[in-house]
Amino acid sequence: MFPGIGTVVNVVTVLLGAGLGVLLGHRLSERTRDVVTDGLGLVTLLIAILSALNVTDPALVAHIGSSAPMLVVLGSLLVGGIVGSGLRLEERVESLGGWLQRRLTSGTGTAERHRFVEGFVAASLLFCTGPLTILGSLNDGLGRGADELYLKSALDGFAAMAFAASFGWGVAASAITIVVVQGGLTVVGVLLGDVLPDAHVAALTAVGGLLLVGIALRLLRVRQIPVADLLPALVVAPFLVAVAAAVR
Repeated sequence: MFPGIGTVVNVVTVLLGAGLGVLLGHRLSERTRDVVTDGLGLVTLLIAILSALNVTDPALVAHIGSSAPMLVVLGSLLVGGIVGSGLRLEERVESLGGWLQRRLTSGTGTAERHRFVEGFVAASLLFCTGPLTILGSLNDGLGRGADELYLKSALDGFAAMAFAASFGWGVAASAITIVVVQGGLTVVGVLLGDVLPDAHVAALTAVGGLLLVGIALRLLRVRQIPVADLLPALVVAPFLVAVAAAVR
């Protein structure tokens, strides 16, 4: 198999799942779609908690000490949030979702546009911030196989089906994000080799888990946290781990 096969399979399963979800969603009442969305929010919250618990990962603690991991996560979110809000990432992602909605669907109403954008943003972040995305894409690029991405593809396919039943074709548009993020990480694996030690991956995963908490709160209609503005935290986290290890 060639490097990138895992991402190809992932995109196909998301598109198939989203297509089935859209067909199913038209047969569901608004109340049922709301219940499905609430269920997705709760499951996303569970995944988020499990990912965030990587802040106690033994490799991370051994690398930077027992008290530093929480500070690394906090610093990553603060710095990442400042950078992301300055770059207006949330607005740009929503604008991209609106642009895709105008070109990929025939609906023009405000409610339908919001539904498409919300599905695109939530699905993109859910599919691209987990540990399987990072480790799977890097291992695929390193020639170690794409087993992690095959597992992720199966999970994402079912998640896309459930999301699309509530949010429609915006979930299918998240395949573009998967290509960009996972494809980029696969290229990094091909060009640079094993770039992230276990401690750095653990910190990145913990930060990603907190971003998923933000998605869960959006799905549960608790608060519209601008999660996209916090995305730079994923880049900041490994850097802060390196800094903490250097000054330890």
